[in-house]
Amino acid sequence: MNIRKLRLHDFDHLHSSENRDEYEKDYARLIQSPAFRRLQGKSQVFGAGTGDYYRTRLTHSIEVSQIAREVARRLGNSYPFLAKREHPGLLIEPEVVECASLAHDLGHPPFGHKGEEVLNELLTQEHGLKYEGNAQNYRILMFLEKRAGSDSGLDLTAAVLLAINKYPYCIDEPGRVKGMYRSEWESIHQLRQQWGMPEGCATLEAQLMDLCDDIAYSTHDIEDGIRAGKIQMNRTLFEDDRMVDDVVKEIEEDPGHDKMQWGAIDLPLMVKQVLVQFLQEWEAIYMECNREPSRTRRELKARWVRRFANQVGIIDDPSTGWKRVTLTRDGQQDLDLLRTMEILKKLAWVTLIKDFRVQRLHKRSEIMIHRLWDSFKDEAHGRLILPRDWIDTYEQQKGKWTWQRMVADYIAGMTDAYAEKVYTEFYASRPGSIYEMD
Repeated sequence: MNIRKLRLHDFDHLHSSENRDEYEKDYARLIQSPAFRRLQGKSQVFGAGTGDYYRTRLTHSIEVSQIAREVARRLGNSYPFLAKREHPGLLIEPEVVECASLAHDLGHPPFGHKGEEVLNELLTQEHGLKYEGNAQNYRILMFLEKRAGSDSGLDLTAAVLLAINKYPYCIDEPGRVKGMYRSEWESIHQLRQQWGMPEGCATLEAQLMDLCDDIAYSTHDIEDGIRAGKIQMNRTLFEDDRMVDDVVKEIEEDPGHDKMQWGAIDLPLMVKQVLVQFLQEWEAIYMECNREPSRTRRELKARWVRRFANQVGIIDDPSTGWKRVTLTRDGQQDLDLLRTMEILKKLAWVTLIKDFRVQRLHKRSEIMIHRLWDSFKDEAHGRLILPRDWIDTYEQQKGKWTWQRMVADYIAGMTDAYAEKVYTEFYASRPGSIYEMD
């Protein structure tokens, strides 16, 4: 038995075609799922529906999958140990990484990270529960989603499930802020034991998916920011000491600060150097592209993606006895390039997320989620205003999940536009039609 293609349910393939590879089935199940389609209506940086140009969670996920698949193919040709297939967690199959990348953001609620933050605060403060996007991924994939003939989620292969698992922990353990809810962790932990996975270590495929997500975030979001005029490509912005100070502050306050060994370098100096390099490259490409901003944006993004993607490699990790997928140079981790990518991520953060207009949108979304929660959280009243199929599912499963977890699932599954629609139905003065289809 190929334990990478093992499924937790449907061992006899009663509900799937034998004419396709198992990873092809996973791909089909993912892209045909309602949860995947709803990503088109969920914010990446700018609110979904803000404009035709900007990325949503859907386009971001597709772009991550493209980068990850290409890097996976290159790594497979570059590292002979991968071909030996000595351990199921030390393999990199492009189809698996592609599926994991497509699924990595399914658990994000409406309104981006602000929605995640608000739902977590509400559940934690009122009920001692947690909400976290990565954990919600698994709740969707292993329980909430339904496919034809099955009541066990999408029932993906073990390889794809573990390739999504970049935080191999139970989030319900004290002190954990990332991981999986216990209900899904028990099954994933069982798979990890079958594979012989070292405790706390992710598969190479999960590490690659995570790194390619960072590559996309550090380049694509900046492209959107330039297009929106939030990042002005001129020396007034890039040589402003306040910009440098803001980026430095974000790096210093990041919980993963120590991982990059920032204390070993002059941080403000490196931030200045990276920002200057980025602007100088823009100026050079701008001239090459006959002063066309649109072509310049695309070319600048492509070059930075290529720069990062070409340096993805695999090294031994002495601290875990496992292997690590990271940016490399001459067989060693390239900390300078990793720091450069992190600086670009923080540039996107301080210019886009911290923009006061974006913060106003965040405040608006915070109010909406709070009031939606207040509308549904009381079971006696919530039963009257939730869709019937959600009530039926709750009745079948209420021994395994609380009313509050179900309400969080319902709100988290909303797109930005649908959350606004329901909010408007409850609180706006203008009436809508009760015959509008949800």
